[in-house]
Amino acid sequence: MTKKIILDTDPGIDDAMAILFAEAHPSIEMLAITTVYGNATIDNATRNALYLKQKFHLKADIVKGTNKPLNRPPVGPTVVVHGESGFGDLVPPSDITEKTDPRPAYQYIIDTVKAQPGEITLVAVGPLTNIALALEAAPEIVDLVKEVVVMGGAFGMNGHRGNVTPYAEANIHDDPHAADIVFCASWPVVIIGLDVTQQSFFTEEYLDRLRDDAGDVGQFIWDVSRYYLRFYSQKVGLKGCHVHDPSAIAYVIDPALFTLRQGPVRVVTDGPAEGHTIQKFDTRTYQNDEWSSMPAQQVGISVKDEELLKLYRQSIVDYSRRAQEE
Repeated sequence: MTKKIILDTDPGIDDAMAILFAEAHPSIEMLAITTVYGNATIDNATRNALYLKQKFHLKADIVKGTNKPLNRPPVGPTVVVHGESGFGDLVPPSDITEKTDPRPAYQYIIDTVKAQPGEITLVAVGPLTNIALALEAAPEIVDLVKEVVVMGGAFGMNGHRGNVTPYAEANIHDDPHAADIVFCASWPVVIIGLDVTQQSFFTEEYLDRLRDDAGDVGQFIWDVSRYYLRFYSQKVGLKGCHVHDPSAIAYVIDPALFTLRQGPVRVVTDGPAEGHTIQKFDTRTYQNDEWSSMPAQQVGISVKDEELLKLYRQSIVDYSRRAQEE
């Protein structure tokens, strides 16, 4: 059965890897790519999405989203990780002819979910501002969305706590207020955070093989990954990169790759722990408790990383072969 998704994203190198993964796998129908600030400015993120649509003939609508968080001052694009353009050393051409949908992303989400109730999974791999804006404008969508899958957060499992502060992951830190709204809403949320995304690695060898075996799409992934790998080598000390955003797509394709833990989730919205995600997963009753009244959500705590890497590679290689046959 095909799974319909709206992919809310801030492309972004690993975002591009996730977009192509979603496009590649036959079980996913990507209805739209809604863009948000984060890894890049909103203009660059949207241009990057339009470029991917044009280059790889994506059927998804491209919808421009918001350019700033709900409350906190903007952090600014993550140039050190993703480069000035968002695609590392690659700068998309200026002659992109694809156009965005005229609606703002939050309105597109509302309209599409209402038109197809119970059918659409929202997959969010950037700051959660567009999703929170949709909730604020139309609270009733909590009963119409099939599921919300988020790449974000860190809960201390497997030694992973944060990547932009000691206790905050970048997407949540960019807009902690939006994340708290999304996690506390009464819809089913699955959070695929650093606890699992930092357990999987695209090694240099893995990406070289993908370039050699997956045609134009493999070459593109290899090209944009050069800047990313330099960051990981120089700043993190790794010869490869973590599999962040594609892990959220992997969950949609095959949830059995992940072990989940249930419990309400809150986000610290200010102070030195701003962006810290905390899950209550015990059943104890406390005198003061800002968790238990909130819906229980699912947090990824372990992943079958080798199977995930095989799934990604096979999906991209098969997609390339289908494209060559067409």
